[in-house]
Amino acid sequence: MEKVRKNKRAVCIFLMPSVLLFTMIIMIPIFMSGYYSLLDWDGMTQGTFIGLKNYINLFTSPSAGFMKTLGNALLLALLSVIIQLPISLVLALLLAKGIRGEGFFVAVFFIPVLISTVVIGQLWLKIYNPEYGIINMTLHFFGLDSYARTWLGDKKTVLLAVFIPILWQYVGYHMLLMYAGIKSVPPELKEAAKIDGANLWKVNRYVIIPMIKPVIRICVIFAVTGSLKAFDLIYVLTNGGPSHASEVPSTLMVDMIFGRNRYGFGSTIAIFIIFLCFFFALVIKKFFKTEEL
Repeated sequence: MEKVRKNKRAVCIFLMPSVLLFTMIIMIPIFMSGYYSLLDWDGMTQGTFIGLKNYINLFTSPSAGFMKTLGNALLLALLSVIIQLPISLVLALLLAKGIRGEGFFVAVFFIPVLISTVVIGQLWLKIYNPEYGIINMTLHFFGLDSYARTWLGDKKTVLLAVFIPILWQYVGYHMLLMYAGIKSVPPELKEAAKIDGANLWKVNRYVIIPMIKPVIRICVIFAVTGSLKAFDLIYVLTNGGPSHASEVPSTLMVDMIFGRNRYGFGSTIAIFIIFLCFFFALVIKKFFKTEEL
């Protein structure tokens, strides 16, 4: 009994630095933002307590434009789930078969994850450039001049144009997670399925994919929450433009705080982003738990 008590004390001692850092860097700023969200504050003068007025204005004030940004973020989340994750799963299944140069291709697909988002943003700015960008130049080369356009300056195409770099950057991240999950599936299960007459499609469908459902669940949570709090790549590419067509909650938050000095309203957006991420994470976990049952 004494030994167990000493072990618990040692665990608490070693966990204490991590708990303190987590509290100082994560929890305290969240509670401070929650307090600021109840104020009408410009970040300089004394704030005025207004209760839940900022939260009400978040959904009722047309000038805030929050509902538009929320729709854009949800659309990015939907595209990530129905496009990005299936591509990652297919790549993981192909690479996990043990093709020649498997390790090389895994590293190549993962490289965009390691590159700075600012660098990726600058790269895609050059690709989308209406004058010398590779997309418009290719269209001109094949005589498809009518399809060339200012991709990041057109309200009809800007959201899709922003999503493509996000897909390109993170498809390798989800692929690596799924690849590791597939590699952990016992080979005996796959061999047994093949002996029973299952082809490659059935092995993937009825053996591998059900076995990696926990990994898929994590990837879905990362894809959805990552889309809801997306900021850096959108900020570099469009800064929410043109005419707020690619605005998402995080870029609106930064604009409110640093552009318009509305610290209270910006903190309200920050708290709502946190709430959305937790809400969707819980919903996705509940959905996969029901599926597993």
